[in-house]
Amino acid sequence: MNNAEIQIQFPQPGQWDEFTLTPIYQDACGYRPPARFNQDDIPADQAPAMEAVVAALVGMGEDWQAVQVWARLKEFYAPEEDDPMRTAETVDLTVEAVNPQGGRRVFTSRDYPAFIITDPAAVDFFKYFTKQNHE
Repeated sequence: MNNAEIQIQFPQPGQWDEFTLTPIYQDACGYRPPARFNQDDIPADQAPAMEAVVAALVGMGEDWQAVQVWARLKEFYAPEEDDPMRTAETVDLTVEAVNPQGGRRVFTSRDYPAFIITDPAAVDFFKYFTKQNHE
């Protein structure tokens, strides 16, 4: 079971190039104090995965703009003809969004299937911030 998550806050809804990323994960000594990263701290080789998250958020449309995102690693059932029990790791997003009238709502992959990101680069991004160099 993976209890790690990444929280991403957007201080200006709809302005995707400015954010704070906070990975929360457990190491051998327990949960680590959160580290915070901003858009300038993302390594160049990890930037395309962050762009995949933003692309999923842009798909919400103009009425709702993300202010906070929780990303979690999940196993996704992805059967194929030669392997009916196949699963794949995905990054699953939960998004808190606001609208111009001041409304606030939480969206999941049930609302937007694009919130299940199957791109292996997104999985690597998640692992980079929650495991790599930390165990």
